[in-house]
Amino acid sequence: MSLSNADVAHVLIALALLLVAAHGVGHLFAHFKQPRVIGEILGGLALGPTLFGALLPEQQLQIFPDEGVTAAILGAVYQLGLLLLMYCSGSEIRSQFHRGDGKPVTCIILFGTLFPLVTGILFIGLFDPEQLEGTAGNPTSLLLVFAIAIAVTSIPVISRIMFDLAILKTAFARIVLTAAVIEDTLLYVVLAIALGLVQQRGGENFGLQTLMGIDPGSDLGVAYHVIATIAFFGIFLAVGSKLFRAMRGFRYNLVNRSNPIAFQLVFMVAVCTLCVFLGVVPLLGAFVAGMVATTSGKNQAQARETIKSFSFAFFIPIYFAIVGLRLNLIREFDLIFFLLFLIFACAVKSISVYAGSRIAGESPAASRNFAAAMNARGGPGIVLASAALDADIIDEGFYSTLVMLAIVTSLVAGVWLERVVQSGRPLRPQLPSEPVERA
Repeated sequence: MSLSNADVAHVLIALALLLVAAHGVGHLFAHFKQPRVIGEILGGLALGPTLFGALLPEQQLQIFPDEGVTAAILGAVYQLGLLLLMYCSGSEIRSQFHRGDGKPVTCIILFGTLFPLVTGILFIGLFDPEQLEGTAGNPTSLLLVFAIAIAVTSIPVISRIMFDLAILKTAFARIVLTAAVIEDTLLYVVLAIALGLVQQRGGENFGLQTLMGIDPGSDLGVAYHVIATIAFFGIFLAVGSKLFRAMRGFRYNLVNRSNPIAFQLVFMVAVCTLCVFLGVVPLLGAFVAGMVATTSGKNQAQARETIKSFSFAFFIPIYFAIVGLRLNLIREFDLIFFLLFLIFACAVKSISVYAGSRIAGESPAASRNFAAAMNARGGPGIVLASAALDADIIDEGFYSTLVMLAIVTSLVAGVWLERVVQSGRPLRPQLPSEPVERA
């Protein structure tokens, strides 16, 4: 399909505005040592119905229409940005693991992840789930999304905060990042199950489930999605690295020989396509593809860095800007509900992480710092909100609440850790058996 000059100009103007807003406000936030991703979202928020649309509603709709060529292309860039974000996040996962620190990491995972997850499942009734539900009408998926929103921690945001504070090489940072890596990996699998339960509702004649004659709406269909998601994750995590190396070393693989960057992108797209065929959501495929593509040589490492560079220059900032663009804090935001949910989510997460840290033998001060750091929901919280809204699991009001929850908790974590570092107090007092840590 060819586009008219007017269509091309319209798309370019929309993309340019999103890029300028995302990078401009993102740079401003980074300058003040705040998470760049929050600035990118707020840049998009300024272009949406909350600010631009409130002042000039006709012009805002003209530049960012809900339908048509521009909306379709922005939607495609948005989806590519999400897949590349998941791929880049997966590629960072393995580099975060460190030996040692086993006891605090284990206790933080057991208490700081499982307890909030179970608490969210048990206490969703406090918030009238019918008012949070999207048009998909799937209470099970809503239940899982609600629970994940309470339990999730942001790896990119908290690692960037620690980098800015020059504490990334400390034992405190190692424990937080290792726990967050394991936690987010588990929660992405749960999210994939929640999305899989609703994304086959159209009964499309495509994929393994259709070939097997399984009705998507049946109990067997639900069981299929759960088993397929867990099986894909476990099997691909076990053999994916070998498959990647085999494809890379195949003698007739002209793509890898000519351009390793193109090869990694082809690999990611192929894994995502396999997920679609199996009935597994593609974002999990991109995440796992990034994880298994980390065990390769120097050329592949340089290719990954190049992919990250152009992804974080174009696709990912636009993804986060569109997240902000979709927010309507005037019409679709309940301040009272947000405050109640914020207090509930932060209290459950903080108490559980604090308890896990204390059981692991950490001091009260260190346990409070762990609780503050693990409360930052950032990027994963935003991915959760946008993916759940796209699948119609949640409505726009709950979407706004989840995005604002990610923004506020990330900012609070940054302020808390910065104040502790500036005070000169250690985030985690040195244990006698540990070597002296250096920031």
